[in-house]
Amino acid sequence: MRGANPSRGRLLAVSVVLSAGLLAATGPAAEAAPRFSPGAPGAGDPYFPDMGNGGYDVGHYDIRLAYRPATQAIDATTTILATATQDLSRFDLDFQGPLTISRLTVNGLNATYTRSGAQELVITPPYGLRKGSPFVVSVSYAGVPQKIDDPALGLSGWVTTKDGAVALNQPIGAATYYPVNDTPDDKATYTQTITVPAGLTVLANGEPGPTTTRDHQTTFRWSMNRPMASELSMLAIGNYDVTHGTAAGGLPNITAIGKSIDTKPGQGKVFNQTTAQVIQWESSVYGPYPFDSTGGIIADVGVHYALETQSRPVYDQRTSDVDGDLLAHELGHQWFGDSLTPVRWSDIWLNEGFATYSEWLYQEKFNGIPVQQTFADTYAGEEDWSGKVADPGRDHIFDDLVYNRGAMTLQALRLKIGDRAFFRVLTQWPSTHRYGNVSTQEFIRFVEQQTGRDLGSFFRTWLYQPGKPTL
Repeated sequence: MRGANPSRGRLLAVSVVLSAGLLAATGPAAEAAPRFSPGAPGAGDPYFPDMGNGGYDVGHYDIRLAYRPATQAIDATTTILATATQDLSRFDLDFQGPLTISRLTVNGLNATYTRSGAQELVITPPYGLRKGSPFVVSVSYAGVPQKIDDPALGLSGWVTTKDGAVALNQPIGAATYYPVNDTPDDKATYTQTITVPAGLTVLANGEPGPTTTRDHQTTFRWSMNRPMASELSMLAIGNYDVTHGTAAGGLPNITAIGKSIDTKPGQGKVFNQTTAQVIQWESSVYGPYPFDSTGGIIADVGVHYALETQSRPVYDQRTSDVDGDLLAHELGHQWFGDSLTPVRWSDIWLNEGFATYSEWLYQEKFNGIPVQQTFADTYAGEEDWSGKVADPGRDHIFDDLVYNRGAMTLQALRLKIGDRAFFRVLTQWPSTHRYGNVSTQEFIRFVEQQTGRDLGSFFRTWLYQPGKPTL
């Protein structure tokens, strides 16, 4: 844990201090003469080579956004607190679509910028940025955000709905409505201050702040004070019935159902209580819940998936029905995928395999279906055994290969090392790497250290070799 995020007032104060300190360090009178060079225009992930950027590390995003339903337009300013990891002459942010920038500053001074390719926002500050120096970027912009419709990966980003909009950013959607270092390997804390016409509701990651209404406009404030990958950030604007409760010993539990589908009396309470039940049970299996609140949103978004957005998953549905299996999957992600996030997209089985296994455990606990039976049925019924679980390819990161074979790998591991060692791994793996980034190789080493066994051959068979493993 990197500690709680500063309040809005402290954030502005920090910005001023950093601006003054950095300009003194990088002006013409600086003692040393560093060799400034551009930051990389990509983070190095072979699946998404244009996503993310190099040369700096983001600590915090402050997104202030006004939404106008009549035109579906936004007017926003995003302020980014970052630290240079090299001597920077310029750096990139990811920023997509037709949004028009009206002002861009670095440490309070106007900076030059260009936009190139699908998402590169190339920024040249008035002075070079020294390695190790914090800096503040502020980008003001407006326009109508456009969602991404990828033929292999589906819809992501800013998605307009009948009564507002929902932003779901996995894997490449965050940059559709805010400038971002859009790589899972650069987590940051967030504040989101969203203004909408009075009567609409705004939900986001983390914990709510004060809500104010003035001149027929309501401003909602949300803070995520734990490190979060950009693909897990979320925003929902619309007409919602919101239920407040608690889970796991007083943890705030905020759930919401879109009013257009909340037609069954009492569903808000059922959704909230089922969420609490799943969080309580998963905490007993995986260890303490990693965030400061929990919850979920059921809404008719039209993307045809549920997503593990951090602390508050979104379930795209046309009814208010509550599916415990689905909740177990998305809430299981809070440990595996959200708190622990893969360094590379090729390691996404560390998200989806564990979340699918969470479903299997839920079915055993609450529906009386043994995990081994689910494993056997899946093993017998799987028709496509091509591909590598730990390297499925860019267009296959959401395939059954990742989900089902990932979960089968975990059950096969359980049979290999025994229940005691296996459930110790399920608890200590997320606690050891909490809020960090992990890889498949790190997981293999971790299990081998926990068990004192050489499991190289086992993991090669299940994770790296195509074909149906022999039981």
